[in-house]
Amino acid sequence: MGEDACRVRSGAAPQALAALRNASLFLLRAAGRTNVAAALRRYAAKPYEALALIRASPEN
Repeated sequence: MGEDACRVRSGAAPQALAALRNASLFLLRAAGRTNVAAALRRYAAKPYEALALIRASPEN
């Protein structure tokens, strides 16, 4: 996700970015994606599918 290239180093921003990264990984794993890199490429190309992950309700 480009953590090494990120230039955010001060304030609360690093923690906020880490929380967003963790949330996105959680959503990918909850959707059953095992290959995170492939999933990130797919959702970068199809952002409406990525938004559907956020709108989807968890199954019980």
